[in-house]
Amino acid sequence: MRTALERRFERALAVAAAAGALALTARPPPGAPATATLKGAQDWLTEADGAVERFLSAELAAAFPEDGFQGEEGGVARAGALRWVVDPIDGTANFMRGAPRFCVSLALLEDRTPLIGVLVAPALGETFAARRGHGATLNGAAIRAAATMDLARAAVEVGWSSRRPNAGFHAICNRLLEAGTMLRLGGSGALGLADVAAGRTDGYVELHINLWDVAAALVILNEAGAVTNDFTAGEGMVSGNPIQAAAPGIAAALTRLTGI
Repeated sequence: MRTALERRFERALAVAAAAGALALTARPPPGAPATATLKGAQDWLTEADGAVERFLSAELAAAFPEDGFQGEEGGVARAGALRWVVDPIDGTANFMRGAPRFCVSLALLEDRTPLIGVLVAPALGETFAARRGHGATLNGAAIRAAATMDLARAAVEVGWSSRRPNAGFHAICNRLLEAGTMLRLGGSGALGLADVAAGRTDGYVELHINLWDVAAALVILNEAGAVTNDFTAGEGMVSGNPIQAAAPGIAAALTRLTGI
């Protein structure tokens, strides 16, 4: 007999895939004018964000009415001992330009503990998924963080946040460059973190990020053997925190460099 968590994991895979398909149909073609508004500096909102979040909320309420729900756009809509946390489109700046690097992020939390994480990147044809204690996968195949041991051989993505002074972002980039590290910036925090879990990159750092951006990725990272900071500490669940994820062999060195 399936456990309650197994049922939720199976349903999460299905509804996230459907949400990804919905987002893909709403994506403008590359170069076409996008209907989007700015919530803040480079913080875009499209009609698709709201449509995908409403879809996920309705599907999960129908399947698990006892569970809570929190979305980036609508906030906490329902309370429950278990809470679904959703970023309907992570990487909206890419999405609105017709670029493929965006995803639907769906997580299930119990208090501060992420239990399930699913990231669907429909334009890339990729699904990252994990259930606590059962490993992490990309399109059904097991993934692990990289075996990199040296920052001079590493590739690290540094996410930019308008909620922190640019000087901090520049300082981290400069220190990494001085260490001989290759820098990346992809425009989706969730997929940047997932790339660390899959061993495609060796680290991800951002000075401030919100719960809905990282909740699903945290499970995937932990199950893939990556090292993360304690994102949920303090007010991280409510107002966000810095995030750092790294291959185990460079985690300590990256922490010394970034202070995260």
